[in-house]
Amino acid sequence: MNNKIVFLFFFLGFSNQFIAQLNWGIEFTPKVGFLIGQRGEIANLPRSHTFASEITYIIYTNGKKKWHKVYGFPNVGITLFNASVGNKEVLGDFNGSYGFIEFPLIKTKRFQFFTKLGSGLAYASKVYDPVLNPKNGVISAHVNALVCFGIKNKFIINKNQQLHLGLDLTHCSNGAFKVPNIGINMPFISLGYSYRFKTTDYNKLEDKRLIFNKFFYGITGILSSKEIFPTGQGSSMIYGLSLFARRFVKPKAGIEFSMDIISKQSILKYKPEIQKTQSDLIQLGLFSGYLLPLDRFHLIIGMGMNVFDKFQPESFLYHKIGMRYYFDNGIHLNAVLRSNWAKADFAEWGIGYTFNYFTK
Repeated sequence: MNNKIVFLFFFLGFSNQFIAQLNWGIEFTPKVGFLIGQRGEIANLPRSHTFASEITYIIYTNGKKKWHKVYGFPNVGITLFNASVGNKEVLGDFNGSYGFIEFPLIKTKRFQFFTKLGSGLAYASKVYDPVLNPKNGVISAHVNALVCFGIKNKFIINKNQQLHLGLDLTHCSNGAFKVPNIGINMPFISLGYSYRFKTTDYNKLEDKRLIFNKFFYGITGILSSKEIFPTGQGSSMIYGLSLFARRFVKPKAGIEFSMDIISKQSILKYKPEIQKTQSDLIQLGLFSGYLLPLDRFHLIIGMGMNVFDKFQPESFLYHKIGMRYYFDNGIHLNAVLRSNWAKADFAEWGIGYTFNYFTK
């Protein structure tokens, strides 16, 4: 398996939840921004502004499911993305697609204000090569995860047409599957146009019931891989288990505590002069996170600390941001990016089971 596919779970979750909802529209969005040279070794790469264009299939939730009202009737959809990144000769351009959700903060008759969260995949036309493209110390894999955070102002022209002005940050990287992997970070400003089509009725879908103020216990199996410097060593496997306790306190809020047991085979290459056994590779971490439930599809963000890490090749603290999808039989799919502050560590993907899970 390959870390590059980890964020495809975003599409799987949304396609099941929203494909039957035909209250939809199309958006066209040109964008202009710049490449952030966040480290000294790439500060000289930007040569010009970055330009992007997006075509979006957008769905307007309308209360057919309980969580639509809980979140103030958010918008969801899928976007096709194309961007130059400020240095075509070295960095090429990026093409991709991502699923997203827009949470409304202000809604009036003529104006709406949203926050936006999106995730998907992007293809980089040019990558690092020690001979052909040694200056590209940013991206080493053609296929990368794409994450987009932003805000959007919508100005209502009439019931079918809208203009929108937005700010967002788009990030592309491969989750440390292959190095170098500093990643692309591009802040954009955008001005776009939306056309909303006629609503079509569909059969009502039932929400998965959330049980409040009760802890659920389970286990998640994790499989991944990563590459470390120097380049050319190839990827090493990562195995792990996460033992968790999860509790929902409100329709839009849950908490999770877990003990993460991780075995990184890449540590064998860290300080190779030191002899190591498999037990030396174990990292034991304690994690706490915030859950945002959207029916069967949940988002998670949080921080942990390594309480046992013999060689400490990375930071003492680690962070997670990602998503899960839950089935009726207690099984869930897991897709989470683990990082050490702003540096990607690896992508956790796997499958888990909740022992005391039950549904309506």
